[in-house]
Amino acid sequence: MIVENKYIRFDWAVKRMLRDKANFGVLEGLITVLLGHKTTIQEILESESNQENEDDKFNRVDVKCKNDLGEIFIVEVQLTRQLYYLERILFGVAKTVTEHVHLGHSYSDVKKVYHISIVYFDLGKGADYLYHGQTKFYGVHTHDELIVNTKEEQVIQMKSPSKIFPEYFIIRVNEFNSVAKTPLEEWLDYLKNGIIRDDTTTPGLSEARERLQVMTMSHADRIAYDRHLDAIMVQEDVLSTAKIEGRAEGRAEGRAEGRAEGRAEGRAEGRAEGHKEGREEGLAEGREEGREEANIANARKMKAKGFSIEDIAEITGLSTEAIETM
Repeated sequence: MIVENKYIRFDWAVKRMLRDKANFGVLEGLITVLLGHKTTIQEILESESNQENEDDKFNRVDVKCKNDLGEIFIVEVQLTRQLYYLERILFGVAKTVTEHVHLGHSYSDVKKVYHISIVYFDLGKGADYLYHGQTKFYGVHTHDELIVNTKEEQVIQMKSPSKIFPEYFIIRVNEFNSVAKTPLEEWLDYLKNGIIRDDTTTPGLSEARERLQVMTMSHADRIAYDRHLDAIMVQEDVLSTAKIEGRAEGRAEGRAEGRAEGRAEGRAEGRAEGHKEGREEGLAEGREEGREEANIANARKMKAKGFSIEDIAEITGLSTEAIETM
């Protein structure tokens, strides 16, 4: 039997609940399913989770933990699109590597870092819902994999670079449209649809069934959680409105320019290219203005409904000063 809509969203759980040692089993299960072997979380580390702006505080949440082998895992949830997402992943992993090797220590103290991204937006082209990347070195001519010398416990051993270099998993939640048959698919069903089978034996999900039920939340937590869900709906409305307005403006401008270009055939090719570049720049500016206007409109609605200034700023990305003057 399957019961729907009874479990707390994973992004909220990561932010508020899974940092508690009593709930480590949920994260351990997700990591175990991805790696294909049992992993045990030893501790939660100081996680950057330091967002660069108010909007990022709502859209991004992450947790950093270490397993019993000293390996480090960054589990990050991203709700809305970010243009330089891959660059940020790389920066975060590199920063983690250096943060956990103290000045004067040996390079042997460098630990492997895994980065697990759970994204709820369209991250480029690709048909799969799970992508995995790791570093391996192959001979350009011989195509064999390079294995290097390393010293562990005073013994020289051979090791593949993939055992040291960071490893990446990207879970594209919105691309999952299958019936959950495997442990990984059961996890995706929870991440996307909030569904966990009553008879599940998938690592982490049995713990989630027990600890992440909405009905077990305190009254204060339930109020905060409901506001979080409202904020997600408002954010989706803002983005959808901006997309619709951007498409409408693009079609109108395209038709107008198409007629003008049709009448102006035979003019210099350079001028045509200038029209194209100008149109693209104008559309980009129009979409950005549309998003800004939608954010302002939604901020006014939320203010009228009694949302706090801080909540409105977190959801819309507008400054508290701008909201106060509305």
